[in-house]
Amino acid sequence: MMKSQYLKKLPSTLLGAGNLPDAPGVYFFKSGNEILYIGKATSLKDRVKSYFVRDILMSRSPLIAKMLEEAESIEFAQTDSVLEALILEASVIKKHQPRYNSREKDDKSYNYVTFTEEDFPKVIVTRGSGTYGPFPHSGELKEALKIIRKIFPYSDSCTPCVALAKRSRPCKPCFNVQLRLCPGPCANLISKQDYRKIIRHLKLFFEAKKTELIKSLEKEMKALAREHKFEEAEKIKRQIFALEHIQDIALIKQDLENSSTALGATRKMRVEAYDIAHISGTDTVGVMTVAENNELTKSQYRKFKIRNDKNDDTNNLKEIITRRLGHPEWPLPNLIVVDGGVAQINAALAILKANNLDINVVGVVKDDRHKAREILGLRDKTLEKLVLLANVEAHRFAIGFHRKLRGKGFRI
Repeated sequence: MMKSQYLKKLPSTLLGAGNLPDAPGVYFFKSGNEILYIGKATSLKDRVKSYFVRDILMSRSPLIAKMLEEAESIEFAQTDSVLEALILEASVIKKHQPRYNSREKDDKSYNYVTFTEEDFPKVIVTRGSGTYGPFPHSGELKEALKIIRKIFPYSDSCTPCVALAKRSRPCKPCFNVQLRLCPGPCANLISKQDYRKIIRHLKLFFEAKKTELIKSLEKEMKALAREHKFEEAEKIKRQIFALEHIQDIALIKQDLENSSTALGATRKMRVEAYDIAHISGTDTVGVMTVAENNELTKSQYRKFKIRNDKNDDTNNLKEIITRRLGHPEWPLPNLIVVDGGVAQINAALAILKANNLDINVVGVVKDDRHKAREILGLRDKTLEKLVLLANVEAHRFAIGFHRKLRGKGFRI
């Protein structure tokens, strides 16, 4: 049963996140009866508290900040493990389809767990759609399946022995049978009926029905004991114990790596830096570099050939940010870094305001030797190194692009 806790919409200092348990679970941001957003947590108390910090855009996306403005209450469902929180999150997201979950990420990039339609169904991971999901983080799903498969071994790739026999091929156990991760339909080690029982157990688990699953297993165990099939009964007893004592340390680590749980944390953090390069208004170019999770993400760098006032860096900056915002398929940043002072910061803020975006903008002021002298507008000093890294990389990328065009004798 879901346990609910109503939290009034109050200033962050009065929110009282201490009312939430320091335990794994799933939380629901609601406006009236509408569920706006669903998330999971290793610690409900810490995760929900992280949403109500002074500089929310430093740790959350502008979309989530907008969701928080609409939210009126929070409900939560506590679970016994992070694994169960992951499964429950996917189940309730699929059921309720909260609008801020669907907007936060392209549906095509979500992972799902799918059971194939055959005599011995395979359990596979699909992208974009499937039976159970969505699972936003592939790393978490990978760790979850490792845990689940140790409790309920299943087939994910091997061909059943019956199908192989028709081709006159020997029925040899697959490698996963040796690892005890597959019950062995490939070598005729399990009947269709017994394999289907495993699939039923897995379905109950992916439907977040652990209590019902354990009751079903206990019933099977007692029936086997009455038939004096003690070895098989003992096997089910071990499965029940594993379900009641889920070891998900690796999954906890994944969850912490995927989430911002404290003020000033730079995980799930996206920084975009912009710079202009030209010589007296010729071969004028602009660039955008990206840093995510404290690392440069070169695949997301972008180049812009300036079309308008090629000898005015402030107007050039306005142009490239305007053109950048014309790409809604690119994720929005938590922080924008510009090369310059107040004029450049104000230019960027003007474009953001025109697009109804509230994103923190900082400017890196240089000395006569083009070395960083000061960072203007930086609210969180722990981000200083990341800001400087992004700025230096933008300058390097812009100069390289400019020299390439100039070397080709190209004129825009």
